[in-house]
Amino acid sequence: MKLNIAVCQVDMEWERTAENLARLEPIVAAADADIVVLPEMFATGFKLMPSRVAEPADGPVASAMRRWAAAYGRAIVGSAVIAENGEYRNRMFFVKPSGEVEWYDKHHLFRPGGEGRDYTPGDRRVVVEYKGFRFLLQICYDLRFPVWSRNRGDYDAIIYCASWDNKRRDAWCTLLRARAIENQCYVVGVNRVGTDPDAVYIGDSMVIDYLGRTIANAESGEWTMVATLDLEPQRAFRAEFPAWEDADDFELRPGI
Repeated sequence: MKLNIAVCQVDMEWERTAENLARLEPIVAAADADIVVLPEMFATGFKLMPSRVAEPADGPVASAMRRWAAAYGRAIVGSAVIAENGEYRNRMFFVKPSGEVEWYDKHHLFRPGGEGRDYTPGDRRVVVEYKGFRFLLQICYDLRFPVWSRNRGDYDAIIYCASWDNKRRDAWCTLLRARAIENQCYVVGVNRVGTDPDAVYIGDSMVIDYLGRTIANAESGEWTMVATLDLEPQRAFRAEFPAWEDADDFELRPGI
């Protein structure tokens, strides 16, 4: 069983939702894949003052994603700034062509940048099934915390949407590979490029297989790459080398 996933490594205009959505639609339309993945906060840039760009869960960003998924017949994935019940969430949407929407709120908020001051963390781990594959949804800083992404036999691939600063480029590349190896899964890491008032983003979006091998690497610049995920060799490897059966047991504390 195979699935094609498109990684859209893009720049964005700061705090200009409508302009970003208009510019991104033809990129999504041209991405010939089953799933199209966009970076963290792809319509606004990474925001530590969420009140300036926040919208409801059915606002312009989610609505555009639903429209694109239906019009182009592919699932759309990416995160947005959501205002809900007096709180702000960094929410990752997985929108299917059928109109079904599943979502994950970023759990690990970026303490060094003050994200925890402005946002409320999510408290649930989310796995989405699509076309026979199971995807664990994660956002940026979540990458640094292996317990939260530990494969419990419940997923085949992890998708990370990110706005990962170039100053920590080596950590991004190393940790994506580590998550793939330790969980014997595919890892899709989608980062942005360009600049904002606080950071420079080089990109380095990657798709890595269950052995830690790079399938596709965007390196720098704006472009879309498509990679194929194949379940059969992954399952064969996990059966031949069942390291997952020797994983340590653990429990997450309530609320974590």
